[in-house]
Amino acid sequence: MRNRSTEHFSGLPYIYALLNCLITMWYGMPAVSSNNVLVMTVNAMGAAFQLVYIILFTACADKAKKVRMLGLLAGDIILFAIIVAGSLQILNCHLRQIVVGVISGFALISMFASPLFIINLVIRTRSVEFMPFYLSLSTFLMSTSFLMYGILNGDIFVFLPNGIGTLLGMTQLLLYCYYKSSGSESSREPLIESYS
Repeated sequence: MRNRSTEHFSGLPYIYALLNCLITMWYGMPAVSSNNVLVMTVNAMGAAFQLVYIILFTACADKAKKVRMLGLLAGDIILFAIIVAGSLQILNCHLRQIVVGVISGFALISMFASPLFIINLVIRTRSVEFMPFYLSLSTFLMSTSFLMYGILNGDIFVFLPNGIGTLLGMTQLLLYCYYKSSGSESSREPLIESYS
């Protein structure tokens, strides 16, 4: 925001997180699953935050990125509308919950797994500079809390993806602790070149 530029950063994580929140919010709606109001409200708030991030990112992006972000945002909205409309065509409520739950579960698992792509860089550079600790910690805590909620609520579509998210979050934290204590400054490589 200070530089009024997105620099070399991608807006894709915000677009994907918005779609994930929308799908999971829909799963929590009474039309899909009963007794999941917490899932609905938390993901509605998450969708609102992601939308704010997308607006801020787009406001600071160059023209090509703005067009791309707006196209991806439209794609999110269209895909979400297709999922909602398609699932409403399933008249059997239990089958509707299964279909939306599977879609939501895959979206959650891929979201939890996406930070693991940075592991190669962490191992190669022996530095955790590019793996934010608080993001890993918050992912672990959030997935653990929803794992417990899913177990207590008896909802496999909540506890299974969040159980996997808990394991992936724990992996990130262990990797962070290992390389934070054994990493050396001399082995670091720049992630983004600055041309200021």
